[in-house]
Amino acid sequence: MSQDTATSKEVASYLHTTEAGLAQMRYRGIGPKFVKVGPRKVIYRWSDVKAYLEANTCQRTDDPRGAA
Repeated sequence: MSQDTATSKEVASYLHTTEAGLAQMRYRGIGPKFVKVGPRKVIYRWSDVKAYLEANTCQRTDDPRGAA
């Protein structure tokens, strides 16, 4: 892998979740964008992971996502 992409394990660690939690986020369509590179292989672009974090940044607990 290059520095531009990451495995599910790397992204899960970065987001402080588990690989299973990340898989649930993919299934529900609420996580960072991902790339399918085979029937069971998924990778992430770091730019998409960072965009996901930016889009879900809040300043207050009652803010809608991405309001900050």
